[in-house]
Amino acid sequence: MDPSREARILAVASLDEPTRRRLYDHVVRQPAAVTREEAAKALGVPRATAAFHLDRLADEGLLDVIYERRTGRTGPGAGRPSKLYRRSEQHVDVSLPEHRYDLAGRLLAAAIEDAETTGESPREALDRHARQLGTELAATAQANGTTEASTAAAGTTEAGTVMRILEAQGFEPRADEDAIVLGNCPFHTLAKQHTDLVCQMNLCLIGGLLSGLGTKLQAHLKPHPGHCCVRLEPARP
Repeated sequence: MDPSREARILAVASLDEPTRRRLYDHVVRQPAAVTREEAAKALGVPRATAAFHLDRLADEGLLDVIYERRTGRTGPGAGRPSKLYRRSEQHVDVSLPEHRYDLAGRLLAAAIEDAETTGESPREALDRHARQLGTELAATAQANGTTEASTAAAGTTEAGTVMRILEAQGFEPRADEDAIVLGNCPFHTLAKQHTDLVCQMNLCLIGGLLSGLGTKLQAHLKPHPGHCCVRLEPARP
């Protein structure tokens, strides 16, 4: 599951409520799932209060809910299963500006695995996987019908589509006359230490996206302070 940035921010914001944060901390520190009654007793709050906040945490994806009988009895007369809470298997991560080191990690791991089995250089494998990811993002957008819509950000359907996809990946695209500049690199810290490697990975990813969408835009490496190293410009004859 890859929740939207807004959903992740709301999930983290929900922990600002003190009782809810205490309940969350209590549940995730337990070796097994806990009931509402157990959580309420541990924190010294009414059961209804614990139930309300635990359900809110579950709604936000921070806790998982399971049902089981604690009595050990089964069959007729065993009673209803209890509702229990445990740490969610979904990881919630929010950074401002947005960073996607998980994405870079997946690409790098896939490149190393390929290099070990095929003899391809790790860098060539990384560029290939980055291009493939770009084409997959384009295919997903087309399947979801997002290639149709809004032109407000960049004045054309084509540029608007590209910008929406790049926005979802944390690049913060901005229109610059007939070009698109990227206000954020989702791999910023990694790029500072391994600039050439990460910039080329970005170029391949975005190039794959543009190719998959069939746009008339082209991606170029044009580093500029305060921006991602890639700039998108209309194809020139």
